[in-house]
Amino acid sequence: QVQLVESGGGSVQAGGSLRLSCAASGYSIGNDCMAWFRQGPGKEREGVAGSDSDGTTNYADSVKGRFTISKDNAKNTLYLQMNSLKPEDTAMYYCAATAWSCAYALIRPSLFRYWGQGTQVTVSS
Repeated sequence: QVQLVESGGGSVQAGGSLRLSCAASGYSIGNDCMAWFRQGPGKEREGVAGSDSDGTTNYADSVKGRFTISKDNAKNTLYLQMNSLKPEDTAMYYCAATAWSCAYALIRPSLFRYWGQGTQVTVSS
């Protein structure tokens, strides 16, 4: 019943921008932590950004100043605006939801109950 569906990924050159979307169905995103994770080739899944129900946001140090997480509760959709993309941002990006706070859970992927299928972001030099 619960689905998180990511979109907006693609291939861009370094310095470019993308906006990812995560559309939720069978679930209201407003009450929980909603977050973006990514997993690059040969790497562990890592938390990129999180948005709590009170509006508090959290970012990995590697994306601060470049990425912005936001959500539209009316549309039940989570977004990730990615600017100044770098080749090291290349990864599969996933949205996820947890009842835990983002500040606590962003570094603990196992705490997230719902996951999307992912959308690929490829940044070339």
